[in-house]
Amino acid sequence: MRAAVALPQAEQERTTEPTNPSPQSVDSFLVDFRDRETLTEQFRKFSPDGVVSCISSRQGGIEDAWQVDYAANRGLLDASLASGVKHFTLLSAICVQKPRLAFQLAKLKFEQELIASGLKYSIVRPTAFFKSLSGQVERVKAGKPFFLFGDGQLTRCKPIAERDLAEYLCNTLEQESLQGVLPIGGPGTAISPLEQARLLFQCANKPLRLRRIPAAAPKYISRLLAVPGRWSSRWQDRAEFARIAHYYATESMLLWDERQQCYDADATPSFGSIHLMR
Repeated sequence: MRAAVALPQAEQERTTEPTNPSPQSVDSFLVDFRDRETLTEQFRKFSPDGVVSCISSRQGGIEDAWQVDYAANRGLLDASLASGVKHFTLLSAICVQKPRLAFQLAKLKFEQELIASGLKYSIVRPTAFFKSLSGQVERVKAGKPFFLFGDGQLTRCKPIAERDLAEYLCNTLEQESLQGVLPIGGPGTAISPLEQARLLFQCANKPLRLRRIPAAAPKYISRLLAVPGRWSSRWQDRAEFARIAHYYATESMLLWDERQQCYDADATPSFGSIHLMR
């Protein structure tokens, strides 16, 4: 929102304090995405020219994925079509290139429907976020080991800062060149989990401590959890979470080269000025 209200006045929607834009200076409302009628009424009331959807399920559970990553976005698209929206920007994820998980399939289904809708669209597929790499910061600060899958070099990513990504999302509403499917990473070279670990321990001024976990472990755990998952949605989700862990333990968050059948860091577009590593 901060990035949106920082746009030139011509691009701001219904701001009340254009000389001092802030998140408090824009109109906002809460709506249940399952209530399609109210959602459409609000869209017609505010008459937005563009929509930026950052809707995503929190953990990737199976039912949540289809209710949020697909259905909630579908509701936004229907309201957009009914109210004259000209451009729809979707925050997706680069991992949908190789879909195996429920949330990836749900995102892809909506992507396909957005493409077929007739609206101008931008589907932004970022690599990892800085925030997604911060899960072990407190462990490192406490001098505890950093968990690694395998040797810590099975995967790589080009993480992008939240502020840079927000700016890029807003740019899609202004720049004709930013339409279609847009993979995007942050500036700098692709880094491995091992390099992330070294950076964190260096910043914390702590000696490097690592604990290695076999990369295949989450896969076998998911198979075990799938047995009770035949009768329980809770266990189905637990098995799915283990599959998610295995996916991120073995797949890089970079552009996938279908012809070469490999990830290509050099071909992964970069944007922004905030570096995780220098």
